[in-house]
Amino acid sequence: MIRVVVDSIRVSLLTQNRVVVLRETDSTRYLPIWIGPFEAEAIAMAIQGHEPVRPLTHDLLKSLIGDLGGQISHIFVNDIRDSTFYARIVIEQDGRTIEVDARPSDAVALAVRTEAPIYVESHVIEQAGIYFDEDEQSTAPENTATSPEGEAGNESDVSDESLSIFRDFINTLDLDNPEQGSTTS
Repeated sequence: MIRVVVDSIRVSLLTQNRVVVLRETDSTRYLPIWIGPFEAEAIAMAIQGHEPVRPLTHDLLKSLIGDLGGQISHIFVNDIRDSTFYARIVIEQDGRTIEVDARPSDAVALAVRTEAPIYVESHVIEQAGIYFDEDEQSTAPENTATSPEGEAGNESDVSDESLSIFRDFINTLDLDNPEQGSTTS
């Protein structure tokens, strides 16, 4: 398995579709995964350190696992079939290991809340990963999450050059029909 981190949450300004971008820790390879708006917001909130007034679903799951004596060991994106990603949440409880099937977006939202490591099976990242060259990588913002409105902070800080790492990826998307030619979770 390959260790990854959440690099960013991206929003298509044309369609408002969201993509979580996972970055391989020792490479310039990225794994973009289409996710829903609520999951995107849940991931972004956790990364930015925002605490909801009342627990969201992922907060509830985190509490439930902890109250039952479990601890999330790690999560991993284990497969991609028919442009759909699959993930597993690995829980350690009373000396046993429990694996739970999950959408990648929910697994990532839980991982960022618990600071659990995120992994991707090598065949998944080989099939759906995207490489960027060193020049583009050095200008990419690290560990940033955009708000649900697609803002990553002060827009004057965002240069055309820093956005170029996603240009090839965006150009491959069929934004008129996200079910065709894209990956979903």
